[in-house]
Amino acid sequence: MSLLSLFLLAVGLSMDAFAVSICKGLATPKITLKKAGIVGLWFGGFQALMPTLGYLVGYRFQEKITALDHWIAFILLFIIGANMVREAFSKEEECANASLAFKEMFLLAVATSIDALAVGVTFAFLPNVPILPAVTFIGVVTFLFSAAGMKIGNIFGTRYKSKAELTGGVILILIGIKILVEHLFL
Repeated sequence: MSLLSLFLLAVGLSMDAFAVSICKGLATPKITLKKAGIVGLWFGGFQALMPTLGYLVGYRFQEKITALDHWIAFILLFIIGANMVREAFSKEEECANASLAFKEMFLLAVATSIDALAVGVTFAFLPNVPILPAVTFIGVVTFLFSAAGMKIGNIFGTRYKSKAELTGGVILILIGIKILVEHLFL
């Protein structure tokens, strides 16, 4: 996986956390570096942890399903991306409150990183994906987007939430298509 593909994947995965961070910022009267850092650590940490867990599960079964690995990667990324695109066009307004309590942040971090678990499974089937640098990169990108999302939400409100989800979904779908095309035709 090229550095550009990994970067685009990290950006795509971080969009759910970015959208929730925008809502957190909207609900928080005064954003401090500490608050932005806490949100960034929760979301970035889980975006790094979940693909690691997915990789470990996928690696265990890699030998049994290598003939289908490109299809699995494509289907998982397509489903995740399509779900994000659907959420971007949803009329339902989901917005977080200002709480940074353990229970709330834990649940939000898990909810926004479930798709990263599936991507981790995909990593196990892709050649040349060094898992530790890849998940660290995803975690750092998500940290930065989440911390920035707090400030953006505080300044601009929810104007960019659906655009972030749409962008992330399209990126994941395109990466899935790229994996499939490379395996089938190159």
